[in-house]
This record gives sequence, C-alpha cells and structure tokens, in this order.
Amino acid sequence: MGESGFGRREIPPFNRSFFDPQVRFSRIGEGDLGGKANGLLFALAALEGKLGDGLGSQVAIDVPASTIVTTQMYDLFMERNRLHDVALSGAADERIAHAFQQGDLPVELVGDLRALIEQVRSPLAVRSSSLLEDAMFRPFAGVYETKMIPNNQSDPSERFAKLVEAIKFVYASLFTRSALNYLKASGKTPQEEKMAVVLQEVVGRRHGDHFYPEVSGVARSYNFYPTGLAQPQEGVVNLALGLGKSIVDGGIAWTYSPAHPRAPAPFASAQDLLKNTQLRFWAVNMGKPPEYNPIAETEYLVHLDLAAAEYDGTLRYTASTYDPLSERVVLGTGTKGPRILTFGPILDLEEIALNGAVRTLLERFTQTLGAPVEIEFAVTIEAGPRARLGLLQVRPMVVSEDVVDIAAAALQSPDLLLASDNVMGNGASEQVRDVVLVKPEAFDKARTREIAREVEQFNTALLEAGTPYLLIGFGRWGSADPSLGIPVRWGQICGAQAIVEATLPEMNVDPSQGSHFFHNMSSFRASYFAVHHEGRGIAWEWLARQPTAGESAHVRHVRLQRPLRIKVDGRSRRGGVWFEPDSSEPAR
Repeated sequence: MGESGFGRREIPPFNRSFFDPQVRFSRIGEGDLGGKANGLLFALAALEGKLGDGLGSQVAIDVPASTIVTTQMYDLFMERNRLHDVALSGAADERIAHAFQQGDLPVELVGDLRALIEQVRSPLAVRSSSLLEDAMFRPFAGVYETKMIPNNQSDPSERFAKLVEAIKFVYASLFTRSALNYLKASGKTPQEEKMAVVLQEVVGRRHGDHFYPEVSGVARSYNFYPTGLAQPQEGVVNLALGLGKSIVDGGIAWTYSPAHPRAPAPFASAQDLLKNTQLRFWAVNMGKPPEYNPIAETEYLVHLDLAAAEYDGTLRYTASTYDPLSERVVLGTGTKGPRILTFGPILDLEEIALNGAVRTLLERFTQTLGAPVEIEFAVTIEAGPRARLGLLQVRPMVVSEDVVDIAAAALQSPDLLLASDNVMGNGASEQVRDVVLVKPEAFDKARTREIAREVEQFNTALLEAGTPYLLIGFGRWGSADPSLGIPVRWGQICGAQAIVEATLPEMNVDPSQGSHFFHNMSSFRASYFAVHHEGRGIAWEWLARQPTAGESAHVRHVRLQRPLRIKVDGRSRRGGVWFEPDSSEPAR
C-alpha cells in the first residue's frame, strides 16, 4: 500500500472516449495520478471484482467517468510560467490565484483538453488530486479546491476557456495560506507536494436551469457520535439534497445509523426537527452566466431553497411533511405543510434500497482496506424507481484504540477546566500550555468570518513556533454557514491539539459532523470536546486570571505556566481538561 493507501493501477491514456462505458478512466500525461484519483481507481477495481456482487439491481453503483490530468502537467505549468516564486512569496491567496490564471497550460495538455470538451457538454467537476490527498495519515481532506462548471455553452471555445480556468484555480489552491499551514502541520514541505486534477462527470440530473443529484451522502464505518441504540462500529451516514457541498462543508444534513435507519431523530419535538432540517441545497447553475470570477469556488453554483426542489419534483423520495394541526411529521409529500428532509420514503419505506447498498459498500471496503473507511457518493433517482449511486471518494479513517481511563472523581475536581460526555478522539496529553479562545463577552455570531481570520493569525504564529494549543470557540468549527459557528477551514486551526465547540444561549447548535473537517481532525489525532453552557461548562473565571500572550478584537491567547492535562476516552466518549493550580490561586 503506497502513500495514498490504495496502491497503483495502470490506466490508459486519454483516447477521446470520455463517456465510453468501456473506458471509465483515462489519463493525460505520464506523471502521478494523486491520492484522490488512486482512491477512485481502488473503488473502480473493487466494484469490478467480487465487491460488486450481490448489491442488487435497484441501485446501480459505478464510479463516474473521469479523466486525470497527471502531475507531469502541473510540473510543466509551474516551470514554464515560473510560478514557484509567487506561489511561495507569502502573498495573499487572491494575488496568487490571479497569477496562476495568467499562466498558460502546457501545449501537451491543451490539445487533449480541447478534444475532450468538444464532445462533452454536461457539467464537469474539476477536482484536486494531490500526491498527499487521502493518505492514511494526514489525508488533506477538503484542503484543496474543487470547481464545478456547467459546461453547457454552445461555443466549444467558451467551454474550453472555463475548463482551463478551473484547472488553474485547482492548481493555485495548493498554495493558499490555509493549505500551506496544513502542510507545515503535517511535517511536509511544498516541495513534497504536487497536484493532479480529476475531470469528472457530475452525478445528477438537469431541472431547468439547475443540475444536481436527488441525494448526496457521506458514510463512515465508524461513528464518533452515536446516539440511541447505535454503536460506534455500526457507522454513520449523512444525507442531503443536492450537491454534497452541504455535507462536507458542515451544513445541516440528515444523520442516521445505517444499522438503525428507522430510528427517530434525536430531537425533542417535531418543531425542533423542523428547526433543524436542511432548508437550502447546492446545484450547478445551468442558466444565465454568473459574474466573472475565476478564483471563486462557487462561481457556477447556486444555493436554492426547498421551493425550487418542490417545483422540480425532487422531494418525492427525500421529504416528509410537518402537519401543524397534529404537530406530527407525516411521511412523504402527499399533504400540505412545511417540508422536512428526513429521507423517509427511502429509509422508512425502503422505496429505494439505498441504505442496503451503502451498508454493503462500507462493510466490503472496510474488509478490503483493513481499516474503517469513509465514502462519498451522489444518487440520482428515476421512475421505477431505480437509482444510480455514483461513488465519488473512498478513503481510510484513523480510529485510535489506545486505552484511556478517566475516573469519575476526576470530573468533579476543582482543577477541571472543562469536560464533556461528547468527545472525539482517544488519548492523553500533557504538552499544551497555550489556549486560544474566542472571548465569550465579545462573541457575535454576525462576525464569525472576522473571528475565523483572527483565529488563523494566532494559529499561524503558534504553528511557526511549533507550539500546540487548546482552541475554544462557540458553535460549529468549520461550518460553511457562518450563522452556525466559526467558518474556518482546517488549515486555519491545524496547529490545535484539542478543539472545543462550546455553546452560548445565543449560539446553541448541535455539534459538528462536517466530513472533511472531522476527517482531518481524527487524522491529526486532535481531540474534540462539545461543551454545553448549561452543564458544568468551562472555567472562564480561571482562564480570565491567566496571563494574556496576545489579543485581538474577538480572540485571546493565554499562555499558562504549567501544561494542561488533556484526556479523552474514545470508548466512553468522555473526556476532560485539567489545569495545574498555582498555589496562590483560589480553587474554582
């Protein structure tokens, strides 16, 4: 098993048969394919073998047609345009991205790209596939960019130009400040990393000016936050309407255990469920061209509300309805009322055997890789009903099995900084003397983007110094929705050894399950604590008395005289952080 964790497989060079069912994969160039492409090749090989047996006929499973632009083309692009200097200059992300847009793609690549674009007129996903992506440890999940393009312009030259812009955009994402921080935290250098690009058909169907799948999903064979009867080893699945960006960016999705698909959601009431359902979804914009912005990931995406899906008829298998008279949730969309995305027709009524297919894939990929796995997929549904499940990614997960005991008495100690019965990770540490915290008195959920930038500054400085730290903030770290938390990317907080999501009365949301974010967290072996303000909370008064090493409008950096003790028991999902009291300090 190589660095990517999947080994290698030879694939043919690009032969201008992008959607030929006999040629699902091709390559342009002679270099490396990158980790993500190797993961897809592993999935393809597995589906062609015994892994695909017995998956049933109702759900057809495949890997979307793909052409991989190898790292050889990236090397030529960087060298011939002399981009290394600006890429590593420390300039702002936007300046670097614009510099890359000014470069010319290698002539060895241009001819094949033009041939490809002349025969393909459906949406394309232009996805990063760097050498280090999806490695067993430090998987670089969500660090680099993907760009989707509608690819439906009548003029092939226009479609070609947009494809070229998207490839340059993905190349430039290798050098964002966040990505370079991630590299540093991984112990890697920019010289060890290169970028291949996957050009892949977007799984979905066109509805007027929009293109999207009925269902996107992320499934993991290990669940860090099981509820009810669910067990960690039974896994967890997140489902969303539309493109998977809603899930991987930490937005609201439907979460369930594949072993208990009909188990009620962990909400106190139907009204509570109504407040926590997905209300908007992502789609590719197939209509009027947007404002020109080649360095924006969402240039060709639209964020739609459920009324658009109702009009498109795509709530048929995904929604239930809230009946205000009975205050109950009714399966399906046969009655009037607010829609709730429970995926009831699929999970409760099994009108489509999606859960069975996902369970089988998780079990067989886990057996094949010998490790817990995470898969991403998109599903289209047609009359019959029949469904197509397109596998978009397969990657191994890191689950620590160290034994850590936490005595009940320790959780009542006056030296307890914080504790939680909802933790992620496993292990113990006595290395952290620095705390970066969002100041509770200054927190404003309307300013979470500013807070993200302030946190990044402290992360960069501590990363440069090689100093791990405890990070405390409010709401969901890494949420794409800034109203639900602080919208950092992993590279902006990657120096943190332990991360706390706390609540406040005005920021009281459920803990995160964002795919990329938590995959990175587990792979960096960072600990995670969810701390509710109505429980034992956080020793804010003790923290307020500790020396300030730095401060911004919303964030404070505390440097302690003695290291904290951080312990997380992944078996019981219980953990705590203890401080060493100064003899002059009063007990809490």
